[in-house]
Amino acid sequence: MPMPASPRVILASQSPRRRELLTLVGIAHEVRPADIDETVWPGEEPVPHCERLARTKAGVLAAAAPDAVVIAADTIVVVDGDILGKPATRDEAIAMLARLAGRTHTVFTAVAVAHDGRTESAVEEVVVRFLPRTPEQIAAYVDTGEPMDKAGAYGIQGYGATNIDRVEGDYFAVMGLPLARTVQLLERLGFGYAFGPVTRG
Repeated sequence: MPMPASPRVILASQSPRRRELLTLVGIAHEVRPADIDETVWPGEEPVPHCERLARTKAGVLAAAAPDAVVIAADTIVVVDGDILGKPATRDEAIAMLARLAGRTHTVFTAVAVAHDGRTESAVEEVVVRFLPRTPEQIAAYVDTGEPMDKAGAYGIQGYGATNIDRVEGDYFAVMGLPLARTVQLLERLGFGYAFGPVTRG
């Protein structure tokens, strides 16, 4: 059966940042979050962990929509070898940000693209340095509410941008979706990016 010129694209994420990024580069898509267990396996290292989650999310949606191209991603913040997920409470967010303040940490974002039984994936590594922050500054930032749905308790594209001293790597990966890498993965599966539409071949 011939493929349409612009295949259906599904973003397997409820993240508004990822939706914004795909829209930014003109990739029309629908949103269907993948509900999976994101627990870290015993002994699982950060990079395999986030890549496994991205591939699992993509696989779940690809199985449900075999005609579609599915894009999934997972972002984690790592400091001192510990994975910082989304804070569950205000106090947890404050503790995370206190660990990051005045230091360098690493953001890993895995992206996976699935179609027709195949999945291609990659992990972007970005080094981020936080400015020193006082307890009062940390508490004020947490009270904006922005940290509560974000890995590592901060968003680089919002108020959290004022906490950042330096970024070494793909800024968009810190936001949650490395766009250049996503296009490369689409190409591996035989899809082109025409500065807007995703096309077959």
